[in-house]
Amino acid sequence: MRARWILLLPLVGLIAGCDDSTTSSRDVTPPAAPRGIRTITGDQQVYIDWLANTEADVAGYNVYMGPCYDVSCAAKVGATTGNSLVVGGLTNGVTRYFAVSAYDHAGNESGLSYDVIFDTPRPEGTGRVLSNYLDTSPGSGYDFSQFSTRAWDDTLTDMYFGFNGTFYQMFVPDFQTDIQDAGYSTTLDAVDWAPNSGWSPTGTVELIVGHCYVVWTRDDHYAKFRVTDLRPGASGTPARATFDWAYQVAAGNPELRARKAKTGVWQPRPLAWTR
Repeated sequence: MRARWILLLPLVGLIAGCDDSTTSSRDVTPPAAPRGIRTITGDQQVYIDWLANTEADVAGYNVYMGPCYDVSCAAKVGATTGNSLVVGGLTNGVTRYFAVSAYDHAGNESGLSYDVIFDTPRPEGTGRVLSNYLDTSPGSGYDFSQFSTRAWDDTLTDMYFGFNGTFYQMFVPDFQTDIQDAGYSTTLDAVDWAPNSGWSPTGTVELIVGHCYVVWTRDDHYAKFRVTDLRPGASGTPARATFDWAYQVAAGNPELRARKAKTGVWQPRPLAWTR
């Protein structure tokens, strides 16, 4: 069951004229509530967009955000004449709820969008390089929680890279850590949600440039990475893998990028939210 945030505005009539026989009233009809809201998770920020309204007199949109699925939590965090906005200054691992209204040139504001969506920002990075653990390189492992490279056998390593002359591979160090290939994608954000199954039974995956991978760490955090370059190494230089990554700091939260049209699970107050 989906719930609605409702924004009510008073209807105000304005009577004006040159004499008692001439009257006119201003526009008091608000636009429709925006539709098609979606968010894309970022690092300390959330990108939100929606379908543009079709009314000719729409002047812009207001974006609201709150820490809970209750209209009493919501506050306006931005306005735009377009149909997208980046909300920054957020805390990674903390879920926020979003809704959008439309307003016209007469100042009439619509109710809030039907779907109140939520998003959990998480850290991310690009161009991380790991070297071949078979060359005893100290930078062959990666620790998502600290965003840093480690030795392949370090107790805090979540995954490590190896190249045997034929296959590029990524390994996880123990049975409490899982990994899987999520397939080819043009961007890291193509993987939005960690799956429930499909984990590698061997704890290893073959690396392919352009493929995204998902890791489930031993302390119940989800991460993803996308391989952007693989080099075999030469003249004493170890093989290396370059990747972009994202890590969900909220334990047990499989959200790696927000999905479209997610609705909250808590009910708003039974009374309409009025201003």
